[in-house]
Amino acid sequence: MSLFPQRIMTGRFRPVVTAYYFKEWRGYEMDDHTHPSMEIMYVISGACRVEFGPGTDGRRAYGLKKGEFIFLNAAVPHRLVVPETCRMLNLEFRFAERSGGLPSINELAAEDPALASLIACPRDHLVLREPHDIYNALKALVLELDNPDGREPLVQILLSELLLRIAALHKESEAADEPGAERYVRQAAAFMHEHYDRPLRIADIAASVNLHPVYLQRIFKRSTGQSVMGYLTAFRMEKAKMLLRQTDIPVADIADYVGIGSRQYFHDLFKKHAGMTPAAYRRSFGTERYSDI
Repeated sequence: MSLFPQRIMTGRFRPVVTAYYFKEWRGYEMDDHTHPSMEIMYVISGACRVEFGPGTDGRRAYGLKKGEFIFLNAAVPHRLVVPETCRMLNLEFRFAERSGGLPSINELAAEDPALASLIACPRDHLVLREPHDIYNALKALVLELDNPDGREPLVQILLSELLLRIAALHKESEAADEPGAERYVRQAAAFMHEHYDRPLRIADIAASVNLHPVYLQRIFKRSTGQSVMGYLTAFRMEKAKMLLRQTDIPVADIADYVGIGSRQYFHDLFKKHAGMTPAAYRRSFGTERYSDI
């Protein structure tokens, strides 16, 4: 089974919304059911579990939290379980024969390899995380659908944009699971280790490994559990600790040694990281200088 009906690549079809809604669920368990349409279930806040199947690999379940969504093919039995509270945006759509002058889905796929790959995905579901672009595209689509003066061509454009964004996210997600992603993470970390004493932006770090900053952020967080700049800050604070323990460099100058231009900002960062001021940290190791008093 695939994620999309494969007939859409052999004719001129367009996606058509069949249902959509915002809903906050509280302590709810839905019965198993199916839809004749494909469905996107996006978690705006809270958490839930989506159970579906049975399939060749048995019944499956995914826990979803804020910023995550599941994309289900039509006719897949599933149910929603909400132990506490979950606010969701749901969208259901199918494909109909194209009318009008807008591109069909196979014409879009011919121009966008990521969309062609998504349509060919040999699974009946996808679970992805993207807290910004996908939600904004979904919300824009739903607001236009709610508009009594809404224009069908704009609905078609927004729905196509949503599928293109999901396709790009799917492609990035697959790439992040490949061994090469770990290599980029190691290279970015090595660049920060070498240049931590200079002012660095996420754009500088991403450029050092020839990646888009958003993509680097995604694979770095997935690999290390930290954001790129969070990792850099933690590394700088460890270097600052070493300098405070093992050298007599004045506390006021340490900020410059670890690439932080503002001494007050360094003081605040260090206190947040170490639980004490730089001077107090130095005193705790008996390496205080007269100029630090």
